[in-house]
Amino acid sequence: MHPHVSRHPVPGAARRPFRLLIVEDEKRLALSLAKGLMAEGYAVDVVHDGLEGLRQAGEGGYDLVVLDIMLPGMNGYRVCGALRAAGHEMPVLMLTAKDGEYDEAEGLDTGADDYLTKPFSYVVLVARVKALLRRRGRDAEPVLRVGSLAVDQGARRVERDGAEVELTAKEFAVLEQLALRAGEVVSKAEILEHVWDFAYEGDVNIIEVYVSALRRKLGAGLILTVRGAGYRLVADA
Repeated sequence: MHPHVSRHPVPGAARRPFRLLIVEDEKRLALSLAKGLMAEGYAVDVVHDGLEGLRQAGEGGYDLVVLDIMLPGMNGYRVCGALRAAGHEMPVLMLTAKDGEYDEAEGLDTGADDYLTKPFSYVVLVARVKALLRRRGRDAEPVLRVGSLAVDQGARRVERDGAEVELTAKEFAVLEQLALRAGEVVSKAEILEHVWDFAYEGDVNIIEVYVSALRRKLGAGLILTVRGAGYRLVADA
């Protein structure tokens, strides 16, 4: 066991518990979160440094990573980006300070799945963790096909004209909501409700950032804007 890693096993678990990694340099907060998540039945490891967090996350077979942005050694953006570049697909929940250090566009690019602003409610954090694990653990689901677009819900893969399109986890989740209701108008509020799972306190127009990224990657003409109402995913013209 690495000396900087605090392992908190779940005693007497009947099945393998979900394994979580907390990467947070505020030691009191990190240990408090670990204690609470242990009580929820999770196995939790804690590290306090970005470089060590990257190493541990890459080797530990975790089901989810709770990742602070401001870390010694390597910041959370770089840790998340390096994990995604190495092919690790576990959900990442980012923690950010109240002063607005979190940049949605940068978080989008690094592949984070969700974020919470400090100070946050522990109840909300647990709910977000459960929602991310639930989304990841869904049984094999159908491939949604809209024209030349294929959205594989189980493998979290997207293809257009047979070629795979690389999307971040949040981009995929937004596209998935549109694909589930292909041909229908889906409002920004509905996308937020399903993709973020809980009341989002930021600007609803963040959806425009994700839709713009999807259009850039998938090509124009698939996602239509319905003014004042939302977006509609359509088959190729």
